[in-house]
Amino acid sequence: MAVASREVHLIERPEGLPVATQFEIVETTIDDPAEGEFLIRNQYMSVDPAMRPRLSNGQQPLHKPLGAGTIGVVTASRHSAFAEGDVVQHGLGFREYVVSDGRGVSRLDAAGFPPTLYMHVLGPTGFTAWGGMLITGELKDGENVFVSAAAGAVGSVAAQIARIKGCYVIGSAGSSEKCEWLENELSIDVAINYKEGVLRKNLKAAATQGIDVYFENVGGEHLDAALPRMNVGGRIPVCGMISAYNNFGARSTGVTTLSNMVYQRITMRGFVVTDFEEKREKFLDDMRGWVADGQMKYRETVFEGIEQAADALIGLFTGENIGKALVKLD
Repeated sequence: MAVASREVHLIERPEGLPVATQFEIVETTIDDPAEGEFLIRNQYMSVDPAMRPRLSNGQQPLHKPLGAGTIGVVTASRHSAFAEGDVVQHGLGFREYVVSDGRGVSRLDAAGFPPTLYMHVLGPTGFTAWGGMLITGELKDGENVFVSAAAGAVGSVAAQIARIKGCYVIGSAGSSEKCEWLENELSIDVAINYKEGVLRKNLKAAATQGIDVYFENVGGEHLDAALPRMNVGGRIPVCGMISAYNNFGARSTGVTTLSNMVYQRITMRGFVVTDFEEKREKFLDDMRGWVADGQMKYRETVFEGIEQAADALIGLFTGENIGKALVKLD
């Protein structure tokens, strides 16, 4: 029996900060699965800053469902590998229902954890933080660490990994509420509200022993402030440049302190989560253990209903979320 469904489409490419009118909720009908197919009722959709550049550079097609990570449940199946009731993960986008032949879909064994954790702390954002900090950043126990966007889905995990490793941890965030969460709940050493005062001065005051690893999520002013504070042999794993994502061509504002890379022999290296695929089981072993024993905390900002999908995405760039942003459909 066919089911009614709704999808979120991009109908106009944004210049600068996206607005809700550039997205549209489209009603559609999903046919019964054919032989070798199954029907998924989506429950949670992931919202991530990396979605933003695709809206302008053409990677996201117009008048098609927004691509995003999703968790759902199989409600009907004519596929030998997927049964009704299976919880699955996929990247088939912002829609309430979808029919799949199994490509790009995996069954989710939550191992006793809430399934949504596999969209953040036990999923792609947690894996990104783990690999970026420990592999690309070559973090050593007891070092001095700075994490920008430390109250976000990736940054909050990166900051806690550094804390677990006995490091002195500084994080930046854009509100007093986020800074209080970082210091009081996540137990990092210093949280800087980058919207108050002068960032480079506040970072200098906090980083009295310099910075060995700067986990870079923001770029621009943050990178400009961090470079003079880096210790000799410092490492900068570059995860993202969120300050640039709404600019034409994702161009960051100017960085004037690059000469410090020479004198301090700094290594700055970009990475993506797929770089670490062969380490996935080690990541899951570490992270499941840290979550289970309370060393790794998390927070979800949940937007209710597919109607909130565009606002959830836009909210990433206006500071609406603490921790992982999700859209709940079920």
